[in-house]
Amino acid sequence: MRNLPDLLAAWSVALWVGGLWAIGYLAAPVLFYQLDDRMLAGALAGKMFTWIGWLGIVCGVWLLVFRLARFGAGVFRQGFFWIVLVMLLLTLGQQFGIQPVIQQIKDQALPQDVMQSLFRDRFQTWHGVSSVVYLIESLLGLALVAKQNSR
Repeated sequence: MRNLPDLLAAWSVALWVGGLWAIGYLAAPVLFYQLDDRMLAGALAGKMFTWIGWLGIVCGVWLLVFRLARFGAGVFRQGFFWIVLVMLLLTLGQQFGIQPVIQQIKDQALPQDVMQSLFRDRFQTWHGVSSVVYLIESLLGLALVAKQNSR
């Protein structure tokens, strides 16, 4: 049987990567497809992205600490470590850089829907940047799953 730190590391990878894919490519699109109110769909999707961001920060930090404790300086020769680090940096960039800018643009547009406002182009640009960053993080997550048992 695996010990608790090993299980926490495996669960962290599963929760983080699974959550990225479930929210970004299943739940959020379903919200926009099913709800007539696009502002509500956007608000709900935004909350889910915020929560998966926080989960990613917790999981990413745990995975880095776990690997450093387990492998010491040898961790710097592991692809797993570098993938986690890049994913964590992307998550931090989303959470504390891109998402606040998007929220500020939405707030400036109120009471209008941002897509019906003068801020539409700015919103679309930042939303596109966010989508690309999220896609890169999601794809790195697949690589992380493949490498999680490597040394």
